Amino acid sequence: MDLEEYSKDRLWQLLVETVHVAAMYPSHKAYVRDTILPAQKDITATELSERLGMPFGEALVILDELATDKPTLAKQR
Repeated sequence: MDLEEYSKDRLWQLLVETVHVAAMYPSHKAYVRDTILPAQKDITATELSERLGMPFGEALVILDELATDKPTLAKQR
């Protein structure tokens, strides 16, 4: 499934808020950004969830946020 499909759902914001309060979220996001994505840019949320043992919803949110952050990072450089 495409991340864009999930983000259009009414429950998306609730999922994002829930993920953001998870204790491991900041560490997981940094690890995905710095280690996993440089090596495997096309990783799916399912693969990420299985690889890190994180909930599927957290993997979705992290991949969506990092995909959204890319244009912002390019603008800052």
